[in-house]
Amino acid sequence: MKLFDVYPINNINITKGVGSLVYDGKGQEYLDLYGGHAVISIGHTNPHYVKRLEDQLHKIGFYSNSIEIPLQTELAEKLGHVSGKEDYQLFLCNSGAEANENALKLASFYNGRKKVIAFKGAFHGRTSLAVSATDNPKIIAPVNETDNIIFLPFNDEAALAQAFAENEISSVIIEGIQGVGGIRVASESFLKKIRSLCDAHNAVFIADSVQCGYGRSGKFFSHDFAGVDADIYSMAKGIGNGFPMGAIIISPKIKPVYYMLGTTFGGNHLACAAGLAVLEVMAQDNLIQNAAEVGGYLIDELKKFKQVSEVRGRGLMIGIELPAELADVKKNLLFKHHIFTGEAKPNVIRLLPALNLTKAYADRFLEAFAKEVN
Repeated sequence: MKLFDVYPINNINITKGVGSLVYDGKGQEYLDLYGGHAVISIGHTNPHYVKRLEDQLHKIGFYSNSIEIPLQTELAEKLGHVSGKEDYQLFLCNSGAEANENALKLASFYNGRKKVIAFKGAFHGRTSLAVSATDNPKIIAPVNETDNIIFLPFNDEAALAQAFAENEISSVIIEGIQGVGGIRVASESFLKKIRSLCDAHNAVFIADSVQCGYGRSGKFFSHDFAGVDADIYSMAKGIGNGFPMGAIIISPKIKPVYYMLGTTFGGNHLACAAGLAVLEVMAQDNLIQNAAEVGGYLIDELKKFKQVSEVRGRGLMIGIELPAELADVKKNLLFKHHIFTGEAKPNVIRLLPALNLTKAYADRFLEAFAKEVN
């Protein structure tokens, strides 16, 4: 059997990781400023994380949601405290796409409507409805096509108000900072407008925080910069530091009914151990503050490069837009300087490192970057 060939891959076999560094099978060291699509939040093989999972494995790794799992309650309490959303409700699942799928479904259950507002440049996942709300026709199969998604320009308040005037809207789903869309930040006034229109029309505000949440922006949710609360927040990526895990937290105004949502693997014992370890390390090591400080430093330094078209983002979610003649910079960073970064088409380098990235590692990147663009 062969692998189903859907990923363009680099000819690198990573066999070990420690903190912000990874190593290939030949022992070559790489600086990891991408964390496998923003997944590594507290660093590779963090000792507390490893011990939490190992200890849990010696007890029980899995049982279904048909029994009490006290770790879920502990995780909900800790997540509520760290995020500041203590009166919300937690539903655990397995991925960001599943989180968004459940969020959209729950919104429709809540108000009995079908129409969803999403935005140009959005990426919400690859499952049935999540992919339909993703602005990429190439990954939407015919069976996923629906007329229930209304795509609007990002940060366009007039278009948003018009869509509400002309349709019965079930929900609005928006990334606080678009990831695949090129690290584009939702303006604070736009997020406030979404909140006010959802309130006026009994629609549900879904804050897709899969990539931009969990402290990456310098606040727990990047939507928090606007000073408004969403009705549902979706999470994954950094929630488990590599353990497959997703979640939504849900406003108290949305009431649960047995079997309206469900999952086999979501919230299993191992996943909860991973999630608790992440929150414990984040709190103990002040990682949200570190993301704000080191990310702010990187953004300030990157803006000094005249060759850079634009620097966007917040905290440790950074997009560096380059002119077409510098299209090889990402490849050169990897193969000449041994630094992993991400990209957004056509010429945006994405930085999504672990939240404990040090200033020294930031400088190591800046030195290599300078060699490539100067």
